[in-house]
Amino acid sequence: MTFAPAPAPAPAPAPGLAARNAPPVVPIRHWGRWAATALVLILAALLAWQVAENSILRWGIVWERLFARSIFVGMGVTILLTASSMALGLAGGIALATMKMSASPLLRSFSGGFIWLFRGTPVMVQILIWFNLGLFLPELNLGFTEVNTTELITPLTAAGLGLAFNESAYMAEIIRGGIIGVDSGQSEACAALGMTKALALRRIILPQALRSIVPPLGNEAVTLLKETSLVAVIGAGDLLTMAQRLGTADFSRMEMYMVASAWYLVLTSILTAGQAVLERRLAKARGLAPRRLGPGTVAKGLVPVRSRDRDRGGDLDRGGERDRGGDRDSGLDRGRDRGGERVSAAGAQSGEEQ
Repeated sequence: MTFAPAPAPAPAPAPGLAARNAPPVVPIRHWGRWAATALVLILAALLAWQVAENSILRWGIVWERLFARSIFVGMGVTILLTASSMALGLAGGIALATMKMSASPLLRSFSGGFIWLFRGTPVMVQILIWFNLGLFLPELNLGFTEVNTTELITPLTAAGLGLAFNESAYMAEIIRGGIIGVDSGQSEACAALGMTKALALRRIILPQALRSIVPPLGNEAVTLLKETSLVAVIGAGDLLTMAQRLGTADFSRMEMYMVASAWYLVLTSILTAGQAVLERRLAKARGLAPRRLGPGTVAKGLVPVRSRDRDRGGDLDRGGERDRGGDRDSGLDRGRDRGGERVSAAGAQSGEEQ
């Protein structure tokens, strides 16, 4: 009985030939996304063309008054109102947040009532009430002196008071949320170390709460900068007020609104960039800063993971072979050493016998 020889197995294709014979990888076509992108681009181009060709805006006046002296004066008042209101609002917010978390029911009630009143009414109404305070309260008795409110409350003072009190109400809730977010064990540890509550709040609690306070704080700063335009109703001399005055003189209000919008965009962009830098610094202090991508990191990211694993495996294999070879060599060396010792021992024994 004879058996036919088994057919020889087909030779494995070369790696390069297998890659050429592999089916091509076709990316998924997102036709809907492309159509939406094209539609948005067409609408944006049509809008830009309409504004540039068919509008009656006098762009020459816009460019001419973009750097006018009165515009810079108004922008300085806007920055002053934003900085002072933010500083007062931050200090008032810390005090109100601390009072609201106090064990005293009177302090909690006062803080809750303040937040309820100034957060529940529009900021423009508050500014108008402060501006007209002299109508129903001509004189204010402070105990040691009397103040004439008609002379004290100027448009700029009324704007600052309205913005600062409104900002304090919002900041109090933001800061209270950040303090509540800190683990209660931190307060217990401070009490165990003998620290007073004020010292623990200043040294331990607030620095940790700052990480969660900074993002909404930056958002509040940007919002406050834009809300300063509301003080134009009382003629406080801010950026919008100065732009309106220039526009009223020669009926170029729309052009001056464009000028004011451009500078508001510049100021909010600066605040946004400052917020991003501050958040990056806080994340770096916490060890969570995103890693910067250098050329080497980018080049490494372009290599497919499977190739890297194969290379790493090859390195490991080569390293293993090298290690095994090294072990083999070291074993041979040890064998030679032992052989030499054996030979020297045999020579010594024969010498003794002789």
